[in-house]
Amino acid sequence: VTIFKNISGYLNDPEATKNTIDKEGWLHTGDIGFVDDDDEIFIVDRLKEIIKYKGFQVPPAELEALLITHPSIADAAVVPMKDELAGEVPVAFVVRTKDSEITEDEIKKYVSQQVIFYKRIGKVFFTDAIPKAPSGKILRKDLRAKLAA
Repeated sequence: VTIFKNISGYLNDPEATKNTIDKEGWLHTGDIGFVDDDDEIFIVDRLKEIIKYKGFQVPPAELEALLITHPSIADAAVVPMKDELAGEVPVAFVVRTKDSEITEDEIKKYVSQQVIFYKRIGKVFFTDAIPKAPSGKILRKDLRAKLAA
């Protein structure tokens, strides 16, 4: 998303300002969105959160929305995991519903039946909760740190 700026820049950070506001004064938010037929703007993901699988772009929010439609999944988050062949692969952190015994293979099959090949989940990690900010935003950096540990 690009808008005409109404900010002068980042305080004491000219490099961040230069990377966000172009020479013509346009602010590049880093959001991915679209305008519908009623001229309403919808923000669907963040550019820096896009997973790059063999040159294809995989928006985590799309996979998360799909995962939580499964009746055995209470919550989910998707982040990239480094891969030698693909660059990055989508991996899911999943919170099962109470008494659910859904397996990694069942989740991967559920997703693969509904998405194109490059959006398939590479691995599933089960967790008790998805880390979130008070605003409800998924704390992806915490999940990426778990992968690195």
